[in-house]
Parts: sequence; C-alpha cells; structure tokens
Amino acid sequence: MSHTRPDTVSAVLARGRLGIPSVVFFVIAAAAPLTVVAGGATTGYAVTGVTGIPVSYLVVAAVLALFAVGYVAMSRRIVNAGAFYTYVTRGLGRPAGVGAAMVALLAYNAMQIGLYGGAGAVTAQFLNDRYGWQLTWWMCALAVWAVVAALGVARIDLNGRVLAVVLVAECVVALTFDAIMVTHPADGSISFDTLAPSHVFAAGIGAALVTAITGFVGFEGTVVFSEETKDPRRTIARATYIAVAVTGLLYGLSAWAMSVATGPDRIVDAARADGTDLIFNLVSPYLADSVITIARVLFITSLFAALLSFHHTVARYLFALGRERVLPAVFGRTSRRTGAPKVGSLVQSGLAFAVLVGYALAGADPIVHLFFWITVTGGLGVLILMTVTSAAVIGFFARTTHTEGPWRSLIAPGAATLALSGILTVTLREFATLLGVASDSPLRWAFPAAYAAAALLGIAWALLLRTTNPDVYAAVGLGADSDTGPLRAPDTVRQPA
Repeated sequence: MSHTRPDTVSAVLARGRLGIPSVVFFVIAAAAPLTVVAGGATTGYAVTGVTGIPVSYLVVAAVLALFAVGYVAMSRRIVNAGAFYTYVTRGLGRPAGVGAAMVALLAYNAMQIGLYGGAGAVTAQFLNDRYGWQLTWWMCALAVWAVVAALGVARIDLNGRVLAVVLVAECVVALTFDAIMVTHPADGSISFDTLAPSHVFAAGIGAALVTAITGFVGFEGTVVFSEETKDPRRTIARATYIAVAVTGLLYGLSAWAMSVATGPDRIVDAARADGTDLIFNLVSPYLADSVITIARVLFITSLFAALLSFHHTVARYLFALGRERVLPAVFGRTSRRTGAPKVGSLVQSGLAFAVLVGYALAGADPIVHLFFWITVTGGLGVLILMTVTSAAVIGFFARTTHTEGPWRSLIAPGAATLALSGILTVTLREFATLLGVASDSPLRWAFPAAYAAAALLGIAWALLLRTTNPDVYAAVGLGADSDTGPLRAPDTVRQPA
C-alpha cells in the first residue's frame, strides 16, 4: 500500500500565530500556577510531612532546566507538533518513537481528563458556599467541558489571549498572597529554614521531589506548538527557559512564604488541618472578603486554563500521528477556518465526555478517584517521557553532524537522564503513598503497568507498519518540516531504523 500524502489543508497547522508570550502562556497555564501554589504545595507538606517542599521545587526546576538544554538544542533542528514522540523517534528509532507516542497520548489524556474532577468538585463547592446553588460536581465539570470543547477548535491565538488573562491574574494573586504572608511572619521574624539546602538530603525528600515535579507538567509543551510559532528556533528556546524559571521561582517562593506565615515547625500540621484552604486562611485576616472571593474564582479558572492547555496538547499529538498515518489519516486534518486540529480536538472532547459520564454513573469520588489518582498517573507518564527523551537527545546528536558542542549534545542531557531516572525510580517506589493506598494494593502497579502496555502496543504497531506499510513507516517522525529547509541544511542526520 503506498503512502498518500495529505493535502495542504490537512497537513499543516496554522502558521505564525504564536509568539514567545503566547507559548509561555500556554505552557505555564498547563502547570496551573495557582492550583499548584494553593493545592500542590499544601498537599506536598501534608502528604510527605517534609518541610523542605520549597527546596524540592527549586531542585526540580534545576533538573528540568538541565533537561531543557538538550531539548531546546534538538528543537532548533526538529519542528514538529509531535514533540516527545518525534524526538524519541529521531534519537532512539521509530519503534521506540511510536511507543513513546502511545505513552504520551495516555499521559496527557490522563492529565486533561483527571483535571475535570478537580474543576467540577471545586466549582460546585464554591457555588454552593457562595450562592447556595446545589449543583453536582459532574454538572459543573460538563459545563467546563463544553467551553473547553468549543475553544479546542477555535483559533490558537484566541486561546492564547484567553490563557494570558487568566495566567496574569493567577500570578498577581499568588505574588500578592506571598507578600502578605512574608510580611506577617508567625514568629515575628522571617525564617528561611524551609529553604535550607540540607533538606535535599533529609528523609522523605524523594516523595517531596515527586510531588514537586507534578507542578511542572506542561512546561515541555513548548515544542508541541512549534509549528504554529512565528520563529520556532528562537521562540521555543526562550519560551522553555522562561516557563521553567517562572514556575520554579513562583512555586518555591510561595511554598516558602506559607512556612513563614505558619512558622517552619508548624507548616506540616497546618497543611494537614486546612488542606487547600490554607493559603486563603493565612491571608484572609489582611484582605477584604471580595479579594478572597476573586482569588477562589481564579483557583477555579486556573484549573480551566490547565484543562484547555492539555486539550490542545492531546489534539496536536493526534494530529501529528494522523498526518504521518501512524493513526488513521483523519486525525491529520485541520479546520479550514481556524487551522486547529479539528478531528483530534473533537475526539479528545468525546473521550473526556465519556469518562465524565462513566464516573458520574459510578458515583465515584471526583477528587480522589478522578482528579488525584488520574492526574498523578498522568504526571508519571510525562516523567517517563522526559526521561526517555533526554536519552534520545544523546542518541540524536551522536548520529548528527552538528555544532552544538559537548555541553548541549552530551553532558547536559546525560546528567538530566540520570537525574530524571532517579526521580522516576523514587516515584515508582513510593507510588502507593502518592495514591494514598496500601503498599500491597494492586493499584500501585496497575497504573504504571498501563504505560508499559501502551509502550509495547506502540512498538508492536511500528514493527507491523515496517512489514506491511514501509512507506508509512519511513515517514514516522518526519512531520511537515523536520529536517527540511535552509535552517536545517547543515545537519546530516542518520535516521535510526
């Protein structure tokens, strides 16, 4: 069977619509800063019992900055919405790449769909407390779903403006809260105990690092939007480093500020007692009720922004795989009107709807069983992808004639691979704790095993394509622009099998 190339409309995303600010908004919105500050950091203190949560955020930011060195260097040569899938293909071979694609689809769908549980439950609680509306979590979740589904097929730059407004407001609220907490220390003086480097070697820091890394999921999405940027070589590099720096510093600062307001020796108990209300309770004596209400609304919109960003990521992965016929070609179609990957977006919305209806009918807990379990599992998948991608960077430059130098092509990605492998090992070892289940619960292995199954399925499918459809197999990982054009002419790449 011959490989039939899709037409221009179906093969190309909308070009030149995103600049550096828009890409930064997308990736930081995926990380949901206010959700991480109000929920992630507090949960980190409560679950791990470790006071070094601020340090863990800074350590993870440093590791991801190291990862970004090779990741960005590779992005200058490969422009493809498939991101991790494409990079693993070009560095470790087509079977590994298709295996990574299946892991990516499972992981990002888990992150996106799991967030609906949190968004629905938090929104329903807010409307009940504030206005006395007796709404169920799934009603609110489906309302949010409808908005995300509509924006998913709209122009990408329109989505960027929506996320920009939400994200700026989130950051302003988080920084305002930080300033209030730091200027009202519990013991009358500002303590830096929770920022002490010694926490890196303390017992339980592994769990803290695992908790911290989930707050950064989404920063790697800069490459997913590379085909829609005005200048991919410049935009992706700067957006990636800005995203890591902004989120790392914001998370570290906010987690530390909370410990100042409660006292370093009381932060764990306070987090366990107040949960996600902790940060709001700490600042409420110094702010008007209307400001706290606005902040709680932004907490909800933070979840919405993350939902929208992950929706776009999934849709673009489906588009990249459909364009190359790894998945049915219909996924490689874009809207003639908006340039958005319409079919992938609609399929993702359909899958999310089915899961939400299933959870509603089953009467499952939206916070524990949907939001917490599924997003933690999604975070695990992204961590697996980052670890494998970091190794793929080394493989790519080993077979490529380049001028990047040993730091970008070998040393930094090698160190990042080791560091991410260590965090991944700790994650798997402590996954039962992260899920809140018994150490002998089958769930501790069932969720990670799903990624192994997805990877094996992808590898098997690639090998089948190699035998039955060599033209399609040969195009795996090439995308629309990879290694073409004057910007990439100097590089000679030996494509792995």
